[in-house]
Amino acid sequence: MAGLSIGQVAERTGLSVHTLRFYEREGLLAQPVRRGTSGHRVYSEDDVDWLGVCIRLRASGMPLTDIRRYTELVRAGQGNEAERLEVLREHRGRVLAQMHELGQCLELITRKVAVYEGRLGLRDDVPECAPSVR
Repeated sequence: MAGLSIGQVAERTGLSVHTLRFYEREGLLAQPVRRGTSGHRVYSEDDVDWLGVCIRLRASGMPLTDIRRYTELVRAGQGNEAERLEVLREHRGRVLAQMHELGQCLELITRKVAVYEGRLGLRDDVPECAPSVR
């Protein structure tokens, strides 16, 4: 049976073998992982592609419960696109809010870096009335 071993998938995705087994137990794979004649897991390219989706969703902060729900909807096939859209729209809203918050954090950090660089003589474009450094 042609396919990829769990070790090969771990290497390609950057996920540990433990995490791959966990994702399988949690129902996060779009289709059941096949087993070879020896009983070892055999992954397909589609499995690797789906894991890439899961990795991005997780990296963006989507809770495992939401990834599981989205996976269940995908697994169920056509007819639930509105529900899938709602899951993704809700998550997009959370990501946009997080990006906004991170943008504000970056602005503050950038201002503080400029103040310190000015005080250390690393830049001369910091105004005299720069806010105090804390």
